[in-house]
Amino acid sequence: MNPFLVLAIGVVSVSTSAIFVKLISAPPGIIAFYRLLFSVVLMMPIFLLKYVHEVRHITTKDWLFSMIAGIFLAFHFILWFESLQYTSVASSTVLVALQPIFAFIGTYLFFKEKTSWKAILSAITAIGGCIIISWGDFLLSERALYGDLLALIACGLVTGYLMFGQTVRQRVSLITYTFIVYSISTLTLFIYVMLNEQPLYPYQVNDWIFLILLALIPTLLGHTLFNWSVKYVSTSVISMATLFEPVGAAILAYFVLQERIVWTQIFGGLFVIVGLSFFLIDERIIRKKRL
Repeated sequence: MNPFLVLAIGVVSVSTSAIFVKLISAPPGIIAFYRLLFSVVLMMPIFLLKYVHEVRHITTKDWLFSMIAGIFLAFHFILWFESLQYTSVASSTVLVALQPIFAFIGTYLFFKEKTSWKAILSAITAIGGCIIISWGDFLLSERALYGDLLALIACGLVTGYLMFGQTVRQRVSLITYTFIVYSISTLTLFIYVMLNEQPLYPYQVNDWIFLILLALIPTLLGHTLFNWSVKYVSTSVISMATLFEPVGAAILAYFVLQERIVWTQIFGGLFVIVGLSFFLIDERIIRKKRL
């Protein structure tokens, strides 16, 4: 399959994440725990039937990197979901989408990946679009600033999660890697909610429905497609693709949550799409030349 088409489907899927979180009344830690737990349960049959034998061939280094990736993913969800309690969907998703700032630095330092000046210019354009989107939505208050800070830290964590996954996915199949990482994240989140004495139940029926949808759409479909993609494209490309998430999330928030869309979000969204398009085109050209 074309990895860029797969990325597009993944981005649309993860755009629903913030909407589901906003619709659930449970604490952020509980939402993150059940999101990963339901994902692991749904994946378990196919893993046990077809892929469990691969576990014995995983190296110590890959286990270590998978554990780090799983912990990073767990705390990414905790901090991002927490940020949505303090700031808007648009602001939070914009800051989380600023992964290229972290990814360009990380892939250069750890993987020695080089990026063309055209890709860098495209990234700056897309990031500028994210800033424009958030400009009309940021609230000048301590509450909003706290939420923005949490979202920014969550951005760094998810970039680290992808970077460690990029290394492991070169040797471990998609299903095996995803099941292991999601399981580690689930255990991490369970320890977190127990330490914070957050109740695992009871919650409203609608909460359980949205929790299951959160596991199915943005997690199993969205993040799993990202995990598949890291074998064929770099973390930088995936991070750039996720810049479309604020646009999709803002549109969904308008229709589902009645969060109004201002001109800055529309104007900034165009910048994101243009920057993203040029970046992916440039990376695809470079990829063809390498082949």
